[in-house]
Amino acid sequence: MSARRALVTGVSGQDGSYLVELLVAKGYDVTGVVRDPDDRPLPRLSGVRDRISLLHGDLDAPDTLRDAVSASRPHEIYHLAAPTFVPTSWDDPAQPMAQIAGATGTLLSAARHVDPKTRIFVATSSEIFGDAGESPQRESSPKRPRSPYGVAKLAAHQLVGALRERFDLYAVSGILYNHESPRRPSHFLPRKVTRGAAAIALGLQDELVLGDLAAVRDWSHAEDVMRGAWLALQAEQAADYVFASGVGHTVGGLVEAAFAAAGISSEGRVRVDPELVRPPEGTPPIGDPTRARTVLGWKPEHGFGATIAEMVATDLAELRAGETP
Repeated sequence: MSARRALVTGVSGQDGSYLVELLVAKGYDVTGVVRDPDDRPLPRLSGVRDRISLLHGDLDAPDTLRDAVSASRPHEIYHLAAPTFVPTSWDDPAQPMAQIAGATGTLLSAARHVDPKTRIFVATSSEIFGDAGESPQRESSPKRPRSPYGVAKLAAHQLVGALRERFDLYAVSGILYNHESPRRPSHFLPRKVTRGAAAIALGLQDELVLGDLAAVRDWSHAEDVMRGAWLALQAEQAADYVFASGVGHTVGGLVEAAFAAAGISSEGRVRVDPELVRPPEGTPPIGDPTRARTVLGWKPEHGFGATIAEMVATDLAELRAGETP
């Protein structure tokens, strides 16, 4: 019996790398989509690079996405690629709409025409809820996004539902809350915190400058979330799922966990810069993963403290070796 074929966009990112490792371990024939298959170093894929294929694909070039689907003829598509840094979506709101909603529509349509039985997972975001008016949020919670990024992700989410209903596609929207790992880029807050704590512990930095320490997030480990993505495409019926820990932590709590993992106190080493404090959030972004737990049997294997400790340990090792993230 031939191996199942999977096509993964965003294959070289944090999420893509964990997902590809899982798929390869399960015997899949994996094709990844990247902008420059021949030229880009792919350090996150170093352990599996010789066991996957790569194809060119660009979120701004719909034909390349259609060609990737046609060439790989996948049984499963995992659409993870998207701009991921929410604040930059304000610079040009048209860009996230094209790269998120437009690319999702292209892939859903391509899959339907190449093979209507293709199973498709689209990574959306807790940003679709915005000021939902209830916390925690579940799949049916009101959706009132407060950023262009959130609006674009909501459009992608609704496209999944519309095409699933219209054409009976096996399409899933995975509503992903914040998820971290040592593979997270350093410009994201959790990695900035763990990197800063490690640098201070090693005497390479004097203080950590942050915004609102009272802001709340629901943090999980990326490896757990990607296992959820795979489980979502193995279920008998397609449905949308919230993937989250179900527990909120403040940024201040994240700081304390990181400094404790680095073996130092945060006292006198953290400064709040008012310029970094965002407008107040109406609804704490905490997810309710009940459906994923009940239907898929999904359960996070990494706790919050263990995830932060793993990131700090990686940052300490890299800084001692003189490496940059």
